[in-house]
Amino acid sequence: MPPTHRIPGRARRTSLGAALATGVALTAGLAVTAPAGTATAAGPDPADRRTQSVEYFTGPGAHPRQAEVPAAEPLSTKERAAIQGDGDVVPIVQAGPTGSKLDVVFIGDGYTASQQEDFHADVRAKWAKVSAVEPYTSYKSLFNVWAVDAVSRQSGVSGDPTSGTVKDTALGSAFYCDGIERLLCVDTNKVESYAKKAADPDLVIVLANSTKYGGAGYNDITSPSGYDGIATASSDNAQSDQVLVHETGHSLGKLADEYWYDEYGTYTGAEPWETNTSKRTAAQLTAQKKKWYRWIGRTSPDGGTVGAYEGGGYYPRGLYRPTQNSIMRTLGREFNLPGREAMIAGFHRHASVLTPVTPTDKEVRRDAKVTVRVADGIRLRWYVDGREARQARGDSTVSPRALGVPADGRTHELTARATDRTPAVRDPKLRRLLTASLTWRVTR
Repeated sequence: MPPTHRIPGRARRTSLGAALATGVALTAGLAVTAPAGTATAAGPDPADRRTQSVEYFTGPGAHPRQAEVPAAEPLSTKERAAIQGDGDVVPIVQAGPTGSKLDVVFIGDGYTASQQEDFHADVRAKWAKVSAVEPYTSYKSLFNVWAVDAVSRQSGVSGDPTSGTVKDTALGSAFYCDGIERLLCVDTNKVESYAKKAADPDLVIVLANSTKYGGAGYNDITSPSGYDGIATASSDNAQSDQVLVHETGHSLGKLADEYWYDEYGTYTGAEPWETNTSKRTAAQLTAQKKKWYRWIGRTSPDGGTVGAYEGGGYYPRGLYRPTQNSIMRTLGREFNLPGREAMIAGFHRHASVLTPVTPTDKEVRRDAKVTVRVADGIRLRWYVDGREARQARGDSTVSPRALGVPADGRTHELTARATDRTPAVRDPKLRRLLTASLTWRVTR
C-alpha cells in the first residue's frame, strides 16, 4: 500500500463538490484537508488537528519539499469586520474584460497604509519576472493583474530576520512556519476574504513585504471564489518569482511534482490523473498513444529530449516524468514541452482567444462597425450566414455591409472565429480550448 500524502507527501487537489462528498472540512468557505482522527460525543480529540499540505523551497535551485501545517482557524467577528473595511482593488494590468481574461490577484502583507504604493510597485516587478517565463511571455495578452490592498499595522512579516521576530500584519504571514525557516505560511481564510473582493480571482498570490527567500504553495484547497490554491512569496527577493512559477504549474497547468523521496520506494497505485506523470515507459506511451506520447523524441526547452525518466510524483521508482529536470522538479528551470502544453491549456480555461468590443447581446445595423480583440498570432476569420468573408481575414473591425450582408430586410448572422494555432499544443482535446467564436444578429 503506498504511503499517504503526509510529511513529506502532498494531498491531491480536490474540487469543492468532491470535498463535500468525501468529508473535507470547510473553514470560512475554504475547503481544507481534514485529519484522520475520530471525534467523540464529547468533541474532537485534542490530539487531532486539521491540517493543510503545503509545498516549500529550501533555497534557489533546490528541489521543493512538502510539509503539513495547522489549518487556519475560522475568522472572528472582529477580524471579519476589519477585512470588510479594508481591501481596495487596484488595476495593475488590464488586458480586457474580467470574464474573458485570466485574472491574477496579488494581495500584499506586511505593508502599512503608507506603503501601499510600494506594494503596487512590487506587484509590477514580480509580475514582470513571472511573465518573462514561457509560456507566460507568449500569452501576456490573456492576463489581467490586480492588487488588493491589505493594510498591516506593522511593516514586514514575522520570522524575518529571525524566528523571534513577530509582526502584526493583515494576513499573518510568517517564516519559520511549523519550525521550517523558508516556509512562508499565511492565514488562508483571511486570504479568501481579501481575494473575493476582486471580481473574478483565477490565480491568487500573497506577496509578503520581505527580502528573505521563501514561499509556499497551498495546493490542497479550493476556493468558492474560483481559484485553486494560494502561492506565497517574498516581495524583494530576486529568486522568489520562481516559487510562483512552479506553483502555477499546479494551479493552472494541473501538473504533478516531478521530484521524489527515496524513502517512498516503488509506486504501485493507479495511473496518476496528472498529465506529466505515468506508470508507462516511453515505448508504452507511444504504443498506447497516452499522455505526452506526441512529444517523445523532441528537444525540450528545459534541456534534453522528451522521453520517460523514472522518478516523479514523490516516488523514485514506478512512475515516470517527461524530462530530466523541468521546473516541476527544480526551481530555475523551464517548463518542459508537455508542461508548456498544459500551461497554455490552463490559460485558456480562464481566458478566451476572442474578446468582444461590440456587445453580442444587442442587434447591430448593417452599416455599423463590429469590433473584437484578439492577441498577436491568433487566426481570425469572419462569416456571414455561415459563409466566410475572405476579404476580412485578420481584421479586428468590420462593417457587415462591406462583408456582403444584403439590404433585404431580413436578419442575418455575422460570426467571428478565432483560433490559436500554436504548435506548442498538440493534444486535440486541449486544442479545442484554443478556439472561440462570437455571433451578432444584423438588422437593416
